[in-house]
Amino acid sequence: MIIKTASLTPTVLAVIRDKGTERPFSGEYDDFGESGTYLCRQCGLALFRSQTKFHSGCGWPSFDQELPRAISTQTDADGMRTEIVCARCKAHLGHVFRGEGFTQTNTRHCVNSLSLDFVADLNVKDTEEAIFAAGCFWGVEYYFKRLPGVVKTEVGYTGGMVANPSYREICAGNTGHYEAIRVLYDPTQINYESIAKYFFEIHDPTQRDGQGPDRAEQYLSVAFYYTPEQKQILENLMALLEEKQLKIATRVLPVSTFWRAEEDHQDYYRKMHKEPYCHRYTARF
Repeated sequence: MIIKTASLTPTVLAVIRDKGTERPFSGEYDDFGESGTYLCRQCGLALFRSQTKFHSGCGWPSFDQELPRAISTQTDADGMRTEIVCARCKAHLGHVFRGEGFTQTNTRHCVNSLSLDFVADLNVKDTEEAIFAAGCFWGVEYYFKRLPGVVKTEVGYTGGMVANPSYREICAGNTGHYEAIRVLYDPTQINYESIAKYFFEIHDPTQRDGQGPDRAEQYLSVAFYYTPEQKQILENLMALLEEKQLKIATRVLPVSTFWRAEEDHQDYYRKMHKEPYCHRYTARF
């Protein structure tokens, strides 16, 4: 299990850690009907399937049934409502209400969108996460989306000093951020070592000034680690590549706040019906 607190934005932490509530009708998953699984944003555990989601009109995502052993309940601080939290990491999710008659289960889990991740997979039970920077994030996402076992990708910015930076600010070179990608994967299908190997194989980890023709700090090669185990795996793989006479330029850094990039940049090459110009797969292990 990976606890992702270090990469979460203050807005998300205000909900899952500080037990806040997002504004009604403002959440990403309120008016959302795709087929898949809703995960705990803090630890990646599967909480709800899309078949149990319904429109209650309350302004927050509503579910009438949780996955087995995924949710814990406790009396809210107000002494009246029943709070629901992730059974594993205790992240605040929202509240549960019973007896309203919305569905046959007579139950409404009222959940903050900010407490959730969504993956288009109806079978996943748990996920883990990796964060990498390897040049233009359009090309990095193009390749990671094709790796079996990866259930979600999201491009964004990390490693800098400015809160909630924009693409324009990143390109100006004044924020210190890297173009990066969150990779959520099913640990029953693929492990972190395989994910990290793939990272080193879809870009040139020896280039020190960017990636391909993209030359700037935001395009540098960086692997971010959540745990000492991830860090050790990265260092071991880099040592193997050095033994192959490759002079690795990749930086290994602890994770920091990951700011999701604008929607135009998500899954960019699929939207544009194009292929990467500065990334390609090269077997190195």
